[in-house]
Amino acid sequence: MSTARLEVAATPSGPALLLRPWCPGDAAALVEAYRDAALRRWTSGVVEDEAGAARWIGEQARGWEERRRFAFAVVESGPGPERVLGHAVLKFAEAPGASAAEVGYWTAAPARGRGVAPRALHALTEWAFAAFGGDGLTRLELLHQADNAASCRVAQKCGYALARLLPAAPPAFPLDGHVHVREYGQERAAVAR
Repeated sequence: MSTARLEVAATPSGPALLLRPWCPGDAAALVEAYRDAALRRWTSGVVEDEAGAARWIGEQARGWEERRRFAFAVVESGPGPERVLGHAVLKFAEAPGASAAEVGYWTAAPARGRGVAPRALHALTEWAFAAFGGDGLTRLELLHQADNAASCRVAQKCGYALARLLPAAPPAFPLDGHVHVREYGQERAAVAR
């Protein structure tokens, strides 16, 4: 499963995407993505330099090995070198076999507004249920800060219904949050093309 590669077709407004495990060659692109203040505002981790990027990428590889965290680099696919556009992840609190897991994502600044996040989340959702539905996965949860309207729109585009509000829990979670849910077998969401 560590070689999972998810392909997403191009649209009139967005490039073809490839979701694949992060690799050491992505370190410089990861550092560049984390220079964006907006990304840093919405994510809990911070990557400051290539050594930090190498550690982060190593943690993602360990997640695949332990079958608890399946992190994908979202890259622009096509002729020429791959360009990292974002990140998508499926997280189990323990090893697969649980009925619920969490999904998350972010996009690099140049990818925003191009339909990258909803198409990557849709591909990740379909893959998660196909890969782990037989092991009992029936529910995916997506969490974000309540004031992150863009993440709310992405969740809704992909069929994740707002299920409940999370109260702030400082210092780790200083603001209220939203929990969106997608159930296995739910009608496939129509992702904006």
